[in-house]
Amino acid sequence: MDGQIKVLVVEDDADTGLFVRTVLERRAGMSVTVLTDALGALAHATTRPVDLVITDIQLPGMSGLELLRELRRAVPGLPVIVMTAFASVDYAVDALHEQADDFLVKPVSAADLTERATQIAERGRARREADRGAVVLAVGAHPDDVEIGIGATLASHRDAGDTVVVLTMSCGAVGGAAADRRHEALAAAGVVGARLFLLDFVDTQLESAPDLIPAVERTVAEVRPTVVYTHSVHDRHQDHRAVHRAVQVASREVPTLGCFQSPSSTIDYRPTRFVTVDGYLDRKLEMLASFSSQSHRAYMDPDAVRSAARYWARFGTGTYVEPLEMVRAAGGVPSSGARVAADERADDKARGRAGGGAGRDTQDGSVNA
Repeated sequence: MDGQIKVLVVEDDADTGLFVRTVLERRAGMSVTVLTDALGALAHATTRPVDLVITDIQLPGMSGLELLRELRRAVPGLPVIVMTAFASVDYAVDALHEQADDFLVKPVSAADLTERATQIAERGRARREADRGAVVLAVGAHPDDVEIGIGATLASHRDAGDTVVVLTMSCGAVGGAAADRRHEALAAAGVVGARLFLLDFVDTQLESAPDLIPAVERTVAEVRPTVVYTHSVHDRHQDHRAVHRAVQVASREVPTLGCFQSPSSTIDYRPTRFVTVDGYLDRKLEMLASFSSQSHRAYMDPDAVRSAARYWARFGTGTYVEPLEMVRAAGGVPSSGARVAADERADDKARGRAGGGAGRDTQDGSVNA
């Protein structure tokens, strides 16, 4: 984790925003971003690393308390300080009821602001580090790639308490308006509470992009994943193959790397792990429904999605399965979710195999460690 504390200040008064930024940058060495509206702040906090949010109550459009509710849903555990010029008991009660980490009344002294912001940000970091389970990074070339390939698996990871991060390398402008696809990707990530990193590489030209590997490396360094998912090299789409190669290099120190199936995968795609996703397919369909601009594509049809997952179940257990082509699994197997893990451990025990995470490395009828 980067040692510098990153603070997002949401304040529509320019003088107050400048004061908070100056104090925290000069006195505490923090990196401070000031935004004036709650919707922009919500998008920032869900797509960029933030250790602390300091928000005014009265904001244009969405209030600070409404922003607090949305942050609690989208970024659980992110510390939030609510600040207002009105020394009202009602405001304080409302803020505490919405689970704010602290409540400041303007004008606040530089010393008090520095002390409380530092204390709460460091406490939040420590809490997140203590609660840190598996960190899953799913890398796709375009919006909806990851969701089509392993949307249900990502939902199961979140249900098991894992952190999920989606890195999408381009906005997919060839397949639709970039702005629309950006909003769709953000909505899909919100379905499972995933962080979204959406980059601006040129669609269909990722093979020739010189900075593709460094871009993935920066994300890997920031989120420190223990499990990475990406495209298979067995794919007709040049962007998918380019992302696979970049992730292979950038995630070389990550213990587990698996490749999901895309609609453009070739017949050489040969999965070796079959993750049971019973109970999570509806969440995957909800994610895919966010991509309304792509609803005309046959592979987005809910029946097609269910049929594919039902087909792969012939190689696993349960009713629905998502396949993975495993590159390495030195750090353990991918989780297939809290609700099915116990059943699969029981299945393993009954077959005389050691229990473990859900899903099995199965290829040509054999079991691989």
